[in-house]
Amino acid sequence: MRNLFFTGLLTIAGLTGQTMTAAAQQHSTPQLNHVAVYVYNLAKSTDFYTRIVGLDTIPEPFHDGRHTWLRIGAHSQLHLIKGAASITEHDKNSHLCFSVADINAFMKRLDENHIEYGNWAQNAHAPTVRPDGVKQIYFKDPDGYWLEVNDDRF
Repeated sequence: MRNLFFTGLLTIAGLTGQTMTAAAQQHSTPQLNHVAVYVYNLAKSTDFYTRIVGLDTIPEPFHDGRHTWLRIGAHSQLHLIKGAASITEHDKNSHLCFSVADINAFMKRLDENHIEYGNWAQNAHAPTVRPDGVKQIYFKDPDGYWLEVNDDRF
């Protein structure tokens, strides 16, 4: 009888655990997997995102010379895809944003590589300071896509 009682408790606990796990999975927030950017010159864009922005390349499954995958943080990626017919103008409101530990060191890297940057109003070499104290700068990648870099801590 005692074994039957414990067996029943374990069964109920197991079913409750499965139900709670299923409910948690059902309501989990989607996670960003990757952002894909269509580029004109893959080599130039890869160099920019690795050497200037500081992202690391990761293996990509195609091996066709048209893709570069880069790690963004712990679980997301940036996929550069070769094939854009030309470099086009993009609106600053559509931008990727990266956070760095030291925005002054990042601005120095941009200066050393002669990359123009500025605040939202495009005052050269001046960050925007948000009401919460976060500093942010804006600049373009080789394909004219806008990027923001800030020193947000989260």
